[in-house]
Amino acid sequence: MQDGNIDTVIGLPPKLFYSTGIPVCILVLKKCRQPDDVLFINASEHFEKGKRQNILLPGHIDKIIDTYQHRKEEERYSRRVSMEEIEENGFNLNISRYVSTALPEPQIDLDEVFETLQTLKNKRAVAQERHNSCLKALGLPPLPG
Repeated sequence: MQDGNIDTVIGLPPKLFYSTGIPVCILVLKKCRQPDDVLFINASEHFEKGKRQNILLPGHIDKIIDTYQHRKEEERYSRRVSMEEIEENGFNLNISRYVSTALPEPQIDLDEVFETLQTLKNKRAVAQERHNSCLKALGLPPLPG
């Protein structure tokens, strides 16, 4: 690893090959390159789902090649990682360690949620009051508060 021969790590989706259903990885090795960073490409979510086997369409392949050739970085898809960071991670080349495909959690406006809950609480009280007046007119006991 420290000799700088690993140029790129490409993660592909599962079920691409008949012999295995697990995701596969391609390691691109180059001799005599500057060992300053490694490009990680997480293409595991870019495929056409098939019945028995998944398929990489020409557009998916073109994106992988373009990203590799131009060493592009794209959020949730590819990232250039310094050798220092890889060393800090114990030379672990697990793609998901460097390129996460997780979507960020949506931001929740607590003031808006509180207002909505208050409005619903008030509507419920009004509906219960109307319902209890109907029950009283029928001589039935009201619903508990």
